[in-house]
Formats: sequence, C-alpha cells, structure tokens
Amino acid sequence: MNKPLLKSITALLVITAALTSCQDEENPLVGGQATRLTARLDGLSEKPASNTSTATGTFNGILNEVTGVLNYTVTYQGLTPTAGHLHRIPTTSTNGVGPVDIPFPSLTSPIIASTTALSQDQISAMKAGQYYANLHTSRFPGGEIRGDIKLQ
Repeated sequence: MNKPLLKSITALLVITAALTSCQDEENPLVGGQATRLTARLDGLSEKPASNTSTATGTFNGILNEVTGVLNYTVTYQGLTPTAGHLHRIPTTSTNGVGPVDIPFPSLTSPIIASTTALSQDQISAMKAGQYYANLHTSRFPGGEIRGDIKLQ
C-alpha cells in the first residue's frame, strides 16, 4: 500500500473515531457511564395515602456515574407547587416515604436543573429505586403528586 493512501485511511479512521465518541444531548456519555431515570407523577402515587388530584407530571434525568452529577427535568400541569424535591426512601421505611434529599432550585415548569456531585451511596440508592419526585401544594401540603424514580 502506498504511503499517501495509508495516511489518508489513518486520518479517516481517527476522524471517524473522534466523531463517534462525541457527546451531545442524545448521547451525553459513552461507555455506559450514563443512567437514564424516569418517573410519572400523580396523586394516586402519593404515600402513605393517595389523593384525588388530577394534576400530573414527569421526571426525566440523566445520572453521570463518573462525575456523580444528575441532570434532570421536571414538568407538571394542573397545580401550583409550594415545594418540590427528590426524597430518598430509607431501607427501614415501612410506608414508602423518606426525607428530602435534593430540593428543586425552582418551582416553575419545566424545572431544569443539575445537582452537585452525588455520593456513591446516593448514586446506588437512585439506581435501586429508592428516590421519588414530589410536588407539594397548599391543598396537599404533604404532597400532591409523586413519582417513584426508576431506571429507563
């Protein structure tokens, strides 16, 4: 094989490898380092007791397992929240509720946010389904809509 052709093929392979490893919104990480998370929020999912709210919402997140950063979006309709956050359910919980672990930085839909680096313990709990998204209102101060976060 002649040298100019070999150089051209090598350059093409390097460019192709670089382009296929690029990160973007559709492919934020390569090598299985991103975990996609999702939840549907509604009143029937509230615990310890469901409610009759017709409001609904969604949670979608991408957890970067290398940096520990969770990028997420929460959308909702049919309510005016007074508080919103991610709760972590302790393994000792008997009623499926837990303390606030990650507060939402705003309450205007869509809520688009990123966390600081989560601990390995938080990452493991998130992947194990021990978190839920919750929006509270004056009508339902204990929580109007909730969604258990699951792997997508």
